[in-house]
Amino acid sequence: MRFGRGFRSLRTSEDASGILEAGPLSGCQPAPEGYSPTLQWQQQQVAQFSVVRQSVNRHRSHWKSQQLDSNVTMPKSEDEEGWKKFCLGERLCAEGAVGPAKNESPGIDYIQIGFPPLLSIVSRMNQATVTSVLEYLSNWFGERDFTPELGRWLYALLACLEKPLLPEAHSLIRQLARRCSEVRLLVDSKDDERVPALNLLICLVSRYFDQRDLADEPS
Repeated sequence: MRFGRGFRSLRTSEDASGILEAGPLSGCQPAPEGYSPTLQWQQQQVAQFSVVRQSVNRHRSHWKSQQLDSNVTMPKSEDEEGWKKFCLGERLCAEGAVGPAKNESPGIDYIQIGFPPLLSIVSRMNQATVTSVLEYLSNWFGERDFTPELGRWLYALLACLEKPLLPEAHSLIRQLARRCSEVRLLVDSKDDERVPALNLLICLVSRYFDQRDLADEPS
């Protein structure tokens, strides 16, 4: 099982320049006209997310006991650069932009493209590590555009985040929602496949984790 199927086919812009960072006390930027999801859609996402979280918790011991492939070496909790490369891949971390994958060798090179958030991986992460990796990826997102790899991991980390939230996690998810709202402002078309992914993250932060002041007004 992998997280965030809806992120799998998202395309991303190769140019992330000019993206502003959220101020520490600011709320989310209102969605451009036509970009805001319906209330029904938001409620459906929250319900589905709740099911995912329950499944993760119910089967955590099973997945934690599964042996990882020999090429999977999880970084130490405090290794920010190691986690960025682990989640997003060395290619993306080196280039800072999304380009076509090179098929120089047979099979999938997860070192280059990043490991997906498999349950056998995230089930091994305690709350301190979940919060740390969420911070590392939020730092990455604060300076760059949205990518499918980033979206999958953010969804998975939110699914593993325990309630009630610790203060640092509370601050991080609010920062994440604000950042998503800023990047959404720069998307040229409401049909861009980044829009539902950004909407989803804002929806989960605001409506599942009870940060209602950040919620999108239904379109």
